Amino acid sequence: MFVLLSILVLGLLIVVHELGHFLAARWQGIRVSRFSIGFGPVIARYQGPEVEYALRALPLGGYVGFPDDDPDSGIPKDDPHLLKNRPILDRTIVLLAGVTANFVFGYLVLLALVVLGGVPETQVRPGALIQQVTAGQAAERTGLEAGDVVLEAAGRPVGSGDGALAQLSRVFQANADKSVNLVVQRGEERRPVALTPNAQGKVGVSLSANGTVTRRAPRDIAEVFTSSATAYGRIAVTTLNGFGQLFTGRAGLDQLTGPVGIVAVTAQAAQSDWLNLFYVAALISFNLAVLNLLPLPALDGGQLVFVIAEALRGKPVPDKIQNYVNQAGMLVLLGLGVLLIFRDTFNLLQ
Repeated sequence: MFVLLSILVLGLLIVVHELGHFLAARWQGIRVSRFSIGFGPVIARYQGPEVEYALRALPLGGYVGFPDDDPDSGIPKDDPHLLKNRPILDRTIVLLAGVTANFVFGYLVLLALVVLGGVPETQVRPGALIQQVTAGQAAERTGLEAGDVVLEAAGRPVGSGDGALAQLSRVFQANADKSVNLVVQRGEERRPVALTPNAQGKVGVSLSANGTVTRRAPRDIAEVFTSSATAYGRIAVTTLNGFGQLFTGRAGLDQLTGPVGIVAVTAQAAQSDWLNLFYVAALISFNLAVLNLLPLPALDGGQLVFVIAEALRGKPVPDKIQNYVNQAGMLVLLGLGVLLIFRDTFNLLQ
């Protein structure tokens, strides 16, 4: 049941993103020919008066198709309602509508979480809680498990709350490829553990502040918005730090998670408390938005680069170049997605 809910959450976030593009185009009177969730072979299809709606086999995203380059569309190439014939501002609005929808949806989900579940209050305890252990990494090889609490690192207490997470991160990065002595609590037992972070200062764990979260009813409507904004800010900082570490080399590609891994983590979170689905949905929604803003081929950010280049040059980038870059980028992204699916599936089976 929880796995099914997780798949639905991931699918909903993809629909939200593509719906942003779709509605922004239709709102401006721009012709749309396809609305597709997923890639590859079609599982289900509905042909509307103007738009084909399709569900496809590979759950690696989705796309909104435009008839601009379809020679069989029967639409004149100079039609003012084609996307490529619209002003730069109109096209920019369509490109940014997907990420905007994910940013807004993430905050609305957190609002719903506070309304339904209440305002979270954490009773902080010493240490950093291990939420998840990555297969094949240093933490797993030394026997660490989800639920363990790291109390000391390199001979010093790690503290509590977010400070404990920051302290552990500093210790691991300062001791890349060197052995680090930890004191870990499992249940009522405390035991010493020695492990060696990799070259990026990672040991293969997901951490959270150690403590008990309780929820209470909001005092007033203002607290609903402020509590949601605080949680949203925490998600933003965590996400941007993660992308920053990835692009500065402090985190490797092994830190990336594909659709299978996302579903597994979401299902695990929902098992402990169904309200966690809301927080995880907001987290994934924000991540999708940031990912799509990256200036990579086949992503919204990559298309935005072409639009900016057109604005600077005074004329569009040749279609041949755009098609070549987009096709190459799509192959790379699909290949990476399939690789992550196989890797995450293998880790789950292990």
